[in-house]
Amino acid sequence: MRQFQLPKGSLGRKFVRRLAVGFAFLTLLLLALRPAPASALTAKHYTELNFPPLPEVQIPQYSRFQLKNGIIVYLMEDHELPLVSGTALFRTGDRLEPSDKVGLAGLTGTVLRTGGTQQHPADALNRRLEQLAASVETGISAASGSASFDALAEDLGEVFGLFTEVLRQPTFAQDKLDLAKTQTRGGIARRNDTPDDIAGREFEQLLYGETSPYARIVEYATLDNISRDDVLSFYQTYFHPNNMILGVVGDFDSKQMRSLIQAKFGDWQATQPIKPTLPTVTQANQGGVFLVDQPQLTQSYVQVGHLGGQLNSPDYPALTVMDGVLNGFGGRLFNQVRSRQGLAYSVYSAWSARYDYPGVFLAGGQTRSDATVPFIRSVMAEIERIRTTPVSTQELAYAKDSVLNSFVFNFQDPEQTLSRLMRYEYYGYPADFIFRYQRGVEATTSSDVQRVAQKYLKPENIVTLVVGNAKAIAPPLTSLGPKVKVTPIDITIPEPKAAS
Repeated sequence: MRQFQLPKGSLGRKFVRRLAVGFAFLTLLLLALRPAPASALTAKHYTELNFPPLPEVQIPQYSRFQLKNGIIVYLMEDHELPLVSGTALFRTGDRLEPSDKVGLAGLTGTVLRTGGTQQHPADALNRRLEQLAASVETGISAASGSASFDALAEDLGEVFGLFTEVLRQPTFAQDKLDLAKTQTRGGIARRNDTPDDIAGREFEQLLYGETSPYARIVEYATLDNISRDDVLSFYQTYFHPNNMILGVVGDFDSKQMRSLIQAKFGDWQATQPIKPTLPTVTQANQGGVFLVDQPQLTQSYVQVGHLGGQLNSPDYPALTVMDGVLNGFGGRLFNQVRSRQGLAYSVYSAWSARYDYPGVFLAGGQTRSDATVPFIRSVMAEIERIRTTPVSTQELAYAKDSVLNSFVFNFQDPEQTLSRLMRYEYYGYPADFIFRYQRGVEATTSSDVQRVAQKYLKPENIVTLVVGNAKAIAPPLTSLGPKVKVTPIDITIPEPKAAS
């Protein structure tokens, strides 16, 4: 009989990875499809159902250490599948780029990977990773820079070496930078294609201000200001070992992994620590009604809200419960605005806090053009009601259960748990922050919800944004109040400078 042979090269590695994942899925499926006992086949009324308490979440065992050059390292073994992944965080972000070069951080994060390394030009690096069924990715967001890798355990040494090259020996090839800039220009040209994107972008600018690093956007002019020297300078400023946190999770031996990290990163020279001043945040518009006129739309996209707070606020657990009373299928907004009044296709709210700068409080949804004003009034009424009317015992229990029952999804796999630990290290939060938050939610009372609603929800500061067909909105937005002035927002994209 002819023996089955695995495909060779990249295809073989992909096959092994998919086989491992597929086997785990098949095992779970077979367990789920096991014949139920006869007693379980008798249908019960939902009020007779009894559910066991949620299991206590346990943090997998991990180790933390620091190299002499300042790199902080987390290692978490997980031998369920023959896979290893890792992430490096760097203290940077596009909030630190110059205002006349918006887009610089994003380009740096992209071309750090796509530009290749000193030993492996871009195309060669791509081919080798493809052959190994592995990946190395990089990027820079508003408040951090990151790099990651995924590999089969048997290829860890080589993939980790390529990962190290990307971080330590990038070439920022000019042709790849030009390609990234072309792709960014395409994004600029398409940024008004969907009303959801328009609403999200313009709402942030109304709250933070259009020149704020937390809301400004890339324009053709700022993109044209960015050169390869700018990209290289941004990289050299922030990508240093004493500005880095590294986490690795998967099928490896911690002692060997520690030796590998030391071999690849131990001789990377540290520099003077960088402690940039974070941008200040104040609300740009204290109230007001704003309209983006889109005559082609048959419905309105509405967002109302104001600046919010940070995750480390002692009131954050109670604010989460407050949002649970407002939001979701059993929340007041859904029950009142959508189900009873029929004013919305979708309606939502969010107390969206951030780690180290104020987030936003946001409510909104989608509604018919002719229901826009009643929809806004109804949402505002629910915001006022949670400030003035105590939540019922049932509402409180539902909101707390929703938050606590979803808690387990913060720990679906070791990689997710390790990422959370690294984020807490990055922003200076205690390692058990998530459990402190859990205890805070459990202790929240009805009076706590009303207290934080009165303290943090400010109707006088609420900004209202509508993206919709101005002629079809009837009654008009001016009917929201006797002194309401509707400010139009021009979203015309500035034309790129003609090529010389």
